[in-house]
Amino acid sequence: MPQTIAALPDDPETLKAMLIAERARSERLVQIIKEMQRHRFGRRAETLPEDQMLLALEDAEQTEAGASAEEEARSAEVRAEAARRRQRNRGVLPAHLPRIETTVDIEDKTCPCCKGMLHKIGEDVSERLDIVPTQFRVLVTHRPKYACRACEDVVVQAPAPPRLIESGMPTEATVAHVLVSKYADHLPLYRQAQIYGRQGINLDRSTLADWVGRAAWHLRPLHGRLLAHIRSSARIFADETTAPVLDPGRGRTKTGQLWAYARDDRPFGGADPPLAIYVYAPNRKAEQPIAHLADFTGVLQVDGYAGYRALERKNSVQLAFCWSHVRRRFYEFAAAGHAPIASEALERIAELYTIEKDIRGCAPDARQAARQERSRPILDALETWLHEKLALISQKSKLAEAIRYALSRWNGLTL
Repeated sequence: MPQTIAALPDDPETLKAMLIAERARSERLVQIIKEMQRHRFGRRAETLPEDQMLLALEDAEQTEAGASAEEEARSAEVRAEAARRRQRNRGVLPAHLPRIETTVDIEDKTCPCCKGMLHKIGEDVSERLDIVPTQFRVLVTHRPKYACRACEDVVVQAPAPPRLIESGMPTEATVAHVLVSKYADHLPLYRQAQIYGRQGINLDRSTLADWVGRAAWHLRPLHGRLLAHIRSSARIFADETTAPVLDPGRGRTKTGQLWAYARDDRPFGGADPPLAIYVYAPNRKAEQPIAHLADFTGVLQVDGYAGYRALERKNSVQLAFCWSHVRRRFYEFAAAGHAPIASEALERIAELYTIEKDIRGCAPDARQAARQERSRPILDALETWLHEKLALISQKSKLAEAIRYALSRWNGLTL
């Protein structure tokens, strides 16, 4: 770019073209800065995350419960009303839970008036939910040895029961508890070690990690079977995310990729049960999904990652793209400031969302008919409108990128 006035061209048309290019570049940089500011300081999600709403709700409920407890302690009437309110709001305790029966009876069964004997006319029954904390126990296995007095070399003993970890101390139930706590309850191994330590069980994190690794090795056949099972589906959802992985010898972590493949035909009225499986890979190359889904034929719903295109070219796979990713690009542009084109795009996409909300839960044929009748005209008009707007704006702008993102994936968005 010229640095001095003398270096600028004298031709007015050339200067105009340079000015237009610089303005487009400036607008693009401003848009990038606004997006970075929103991601850095603003709310990242397009809606308030559910877990944050639940945290706020829990805090409010705890505060309300504390105030209610203080008020209930003051009068019997308040206590009775609170009990009725809790009775309305709570569910029935599951029937499969064991019941521990206790009876709170009076000691003197004589009438306080005439001293005659009282007889039972009924009883009040109430239930409370109780919990027994995790209890550790030691399973001691004795294997007697037998010898023959007449034969010196004969010693007979029952074989040792098989163990998940050879010469290890945990039972299968203990290892299963560690796995569920880590992967289902998101309880890190160091916290589990702290919990066990409070009960006098000294298990360091490296020991627990060894148990997890050995259990994973034993579960590999099941993992392979699940992956083969999901490849037999007609529709699969796929996504990938980064995962930090320890890199022995380097003293730091490296970045791996965790690929997720899922099947859920319930919204489509299918009979197959839902299934999700995760596959670790050292990188994000296209060769990874090709290897994972080697013999898959069907519809693969993905984001805009170009690596899936190779799978489409190599196998009999149809790529279905996600409208949420399309919408997010327009949302990011509209959230950064006044953007009438992006706002109108969001309104048009919202019409599609409304139709999907109306037909959710309907039979597959009914949903298909509704989409052809109601959604198809909206999509046709949206495609034409996007082409028209793309011709009117700078091709280097972020808005143009959002439009091209949608148009380049149109077949997969309208599959």
